[in-house]
This record gives sequence, C-alpha cells and structure tokens, in this order.
Amino acid sequence: MKDRKAPSGPRPGLIGSIKARGGRGDRSPLGTWFWDIDRVLLLLTLFLIAIGLVAVAAASPATAMRYSGEHKKFAPLYYFWRQVMWVGVSLPVLFGVSMLPVVTARRMAVLGTGVLIAILAVTPFIGVEINGARRWIGFGIAQFQPSEFLKPMFIVTTAWLLSLKAKERDLPATLITMGMTGLVAGLLMLQPDFGQTIVFCLVWVALLMISGTPLRVMLAIGSLAPIGLVTAYMFYGVARSRINAFLFPDVDGEGAADHFQVNAAHNTLTAGGWTGTGPGGGSAKFGLPEAHTDYIFSVIGEEFGLIACAIIALVFLAIVVRVFVKLLDEQDEFKLYAASGLAVQFGVQALISMAVNTGLAPSKGMTLPFISYGGSSMIALSIGMGLLLAFTRRNPFLTRSPYVVRWNGQ
Repeated sequence: MKDRKAPSGPRPGLIGSIKARGGRGDRSPLGTWFWDIDRVLLLLTLFLIAIGLVAVAAASPATAMRYSGEHKKFAPLYYFWRQVMWVGVSLPVLFGVSMLPVVTARRMAVLGTGVLIAILAVTPFIGVEINGARRWIGFGIAQFQPSEFLKPMFIVTTAWLLSLKAKERDLPATLITMGMTGLVAGLLMLQPDFGQTIVFCLVWVALLMISGTPLRVMLAIGSLAPIGLVTAYMFYGVARSRINAFLFPDVDGEGAADHFQVNAAHNTLTAGGWTGTGPGGGSAKFGLPEAHTDYIFSVIGEEFGLIACAIIALVFLAIVVRVFVKLLDEQDEFKLYAASGLAVQFGVQALISMAVNTGLAPSKGMTLPFISYGGSSMIALSIGMGLLLAFTRRNPFLTRSPYVVRWNGQ
C-alpha cells in the first residue's frame, strides 16, 4: 500500500507561528497594538523627536558656553547627550502608555491629577529657585517640574468629568472643572508660571466648547479673561514686565531684559535666511539666553533656515488636524473630549513657543514640544502623546457586522 503524500501548505510549528506574527491576523498584544494604533500620528511624533535631537545638538554649544564658568566647564555637546538619554527614557514611556486600555488610562490620569495637584501646592515652598521662579523639585542631580506632568492628567480628568454630564444630568461638571482649573491656576501663579496658567485655562475653555457648553455660559467665562489679564498686570510683576516689554519696545527697567530676549530670538531666527547657515555654522545663537529650551526654534531658523521652521510648523499642524479628523466619527464622549483636549494642549503649547520666538507674543518660558531640551518636558509629553495614541486607537473590524457583506461598495 502506497504512502499518501503529506498535504502541501505552511508547516505548523515554530516557523509557521513566526510567519503568522506581524500580519493583520496577529492577535498578540504587540500585534493588536501595532494594527490598532494610528501609525501616521506615531510617525509624525517620532519625526519631531528626531528633529529635536538635531536641534538640541545645534543649540548645545551655545548653552554650554553660556553656563560654563571658571570652576565648571561643559562640553559643547553636553546637553545633546543628556537629551539622547531623556529620549531613551521617554520612548518606552510613550509606547507603554499608548498600549494601556482606555479605562486603565483614565484611572491613571484621575489618580495622577490628585497626586500632582498636591505636589504642585508645596512646590512654591520646597522647590528649587531658578531665574526667580520655584517651578521645579530637585532630586539629586535631576529636577522634576510637576506642572508638566499635570497637564495631560488634568486634561483627561476634565474630559472624564465633562463626559459624565450625558449620564448624570444633575452633575455640575462645569462648576467642578472650573474649581479645579482655578485651583491649578492659583497654584501656578504662586510659583510664578504665567505661561502654564494660560495653557491650562485655554485647554479648559476648549474642552467646554467641545462638550457643548451653552453659549451664555461660554460668554460669561470669556468675560473673565480681560479681568484676569488686568489683575495679572496689576499684581503680578513678571507678567507686567513682559507685557510692557512687548507693547513698549523702548521700555527701561525690569522689562528691558524681556525685550532683549525677544530681539535676540528674532535676530537669531532670521540670521540664516531661507536655507540657514548649515549645522554648526550659526553665530547669533550664542547671544540667546536659553538657546536649548525656550528659543530653540530660533536656533533652527539660523542654522537650517526659515523653510525648515515652516516645515516644523506644518508638522505640528498635521498632528492636530490628524487627531481631529480621526475623531470625526468617534462615538465615545470621553475619548472624544480627552483626545481633543490633548491635541489642543499640544497645539497651543507649540503655537505659543513659536509665537514667542517670532516676536508675536511676549516671552513666556514655553518649550517647543518634543524639540526643546528637558527631561520633565520630554517624559511628560511622551505620557500625553501616549494617552492620545491610546484614545485614538481603534480596531476597524469591531464596528462591522459579521452578517453584512458589502461587495463593490454596495
């Protein structure tokens, strides 16, 4: 009796299982994450991080020279190698947070909000003072800025509270979030940090608009903005000096330093023309006070040109637009609000930073997301982008009925 031939086809076992990995049918945790994640959004984020490393490498020599003294010398690429370290820490955080289930991410954010507000309350008293402000808490050789980590947590918590209005009509979600925003704003002004206060308030107002808050309520909240600005001008010396320097360029006294920074940033930004002086060829950057953080956009303009600056601005715009287009058919109110708020915060921070560098806004000490140097900023932004990727992650097959098959679009 002749033996039958073994059936043809892929062999089971190790080789077959390896080949099955990575395909659309891969249901492993990593495979599910890869196919459900918004890969375009992820690639744009990684592109910004790569640009940031190049930009910090360009700005590092100027900052190292500025902070070197008689007793301490910094290597030209000191800040670049530290940024490489922070990116190495931040990428696993970004990927890990993006893999979290929505419920887990929400609970983490709510818990984190409570803890970070408590830390923010003690920061003005135990924090490290830098340039007249206490915004950081020191841990040995590292420093931690609570407000940076609070931003994504605060946004998700606010989105969750506003999403409860659909289930609990009697819940005063707007008043609760107003109280929480006012508390955070007050604690930030104690540091003082006027720029972060503006970001928190703008994101809160944007979330109210997205959640469908009545127009009369929005008009009432909008009427508080001029009052807040006048109060800050009258009783907050840093805000007054920066506004004076912006409105009155020839002002003397405490506003002169801020005007010098704005002028230095504008001159550096335009020194390279459209195509730039080339990597390492810039000289105006050595006159910038914070070339590696607040004014890194100007360094990019000098060494890589205004065209490169325009491309970076378009990448930021593409990320925000991508998120909102992704959310057009989102049915879950919490995910809609949370992702929208995170996108608004990301875009507002980038817009303020670029506006300061171009002289369109007063100096605020705002970093450019994923591009400026900083450990707290990089890790906190990675948490925020990880949450954004988690809330926009979706499996397109889950919404399709197994009993309906469409042929040729019919």
